[in-house]
Amino acid sequence: MRAPFVHEATVGMAADGDTRGPGGAITLELCGSWDHSPPCPVAAHHTRAERAGGTVVLRVVFATEPEDEADVRRRIDQALHSGRVTSLDGVVSHWEFHGSRIGVPTPAEAEHARRLART
Repeated sequence: MRAPFVHEATVGMAADGDTRGPGGAITLELCGSWDHSPPCPVAAHHTRAERAGGTVVLRVVFATEPEDEADVRRRIDQALHSGRVTSLDGVVSHWEFHGSRIGVPTPAEAEHARRLART
């Protein structure tokens, strides 16, 4: 049975950089494409990005089988290590991966995490 998890990562990004880029790279890594039928094949997930100057904090709420948690976290970091993604409209986003850690769901994320685990 799928369980909910949170992965938090930090990237450096130019002030005019598209904060959706890192989340897009994560989606491509976990799903293989931006456009697919639910559920996500590896881990149902949602990425939120918050900018603070040149730093963007990403919170990835995901649900997967507990035995697959480490692999999903590795894949998220792998996507962020790439440092770039090209959107469907050809715009290239760039960033620099600074690091990641295991996160704890905030109260606002907890219900969303439970819904993801049910998908």
